[in-house]
Amino acid sequence: MPPGFARAVQPISTATITTDAHGLVADDVRIPACGIDMPAYCAMPDADGPFPVVLVVHEVFGVHEHIRDICRRFAKLGYFAVAPDLYARQGDPSQLASLQEIIPFVSKVPDAQVMSDLDATVEWAGTTGKADLNRLGITGFCWGGRIVWLWAAHTSRLKAGAAWYGRLLGSPDELHPKHPLDVAGSLQAPVLGLYGGQDTSIPVNTVAAMNAALKQAGSPSEILVYHEAGHAFYADYRPGYHKQSADDGWKRMLEWFKKYGVA
Repeated sequence: MPPGFARAVQPISTATITTDAHGLVADDVRIPACGIDMPAYCAMPDADGPFPVVLVVHEVFGVHEHIRDICRRFAKLGYFAVAPDLYARQGDPSQLASLQEIIPFVSKVPDAQVMSDLDATVEWAGTTGKADLNRLGITGFCWGGRIVWLWAAHTSRLKAGAAWYGRLLGSPDELHPKHPLDVAGSLQAPVLGLYGGQDTSIPVNTVAAMNAALKQAGSPSEILVYHEAGHAFYADYRPGYHKQSADDGWKRMLEWFKKYGVA
């Protein structure tokens, strides 16, 4: 899992944010997970702890530099942030040249495997002596945004989640039997959804359907739609970055975590 940005996202925008590691412990780690040593990137304050924990679920491009930088952003705020490579068993998509090549690769990653690897990441964090698992959150972007909703229905350990423009509905298959809309009534922790009104890859009618399902279930989860933003509006290294929406979404995510005990 080499540092740098995925090949498919070149060239990198001039708006790209770079967060240094001063005052942090930030490095690649290995996490025991169902028979493999799963690569991950972890960042935390260079202090005693324990710290509140945030799992950072990567985009479709994997654990590349943007995801690492997000971990450091959390660490600067006092969090133990860890981004596991949830594609580890399937390979490394970082050298694939286009999204068209990456999508078939990602379609082979089973949801059950991802849920198990996130569970293993939590267990590993607990062994470090630096992580307060009573203050456990998760956030994810694009492919990872969908995973946030699913993991919130999978585990009772989670305090809160934040899902950034994750797909909400799709055709079920053997590896992906359910989508977020299917689990809206069984979430075990409140999730904040952050979506772009101009996102052509996530139809607004599916966002409306998810909102309705959450309300029908009496869930405290909420969805915010940034009407001027498109897909990947938080991804500062990409042309679709929308700073105003990204900054507001980050602020609201932190407030959400604080409200529900991840702080």
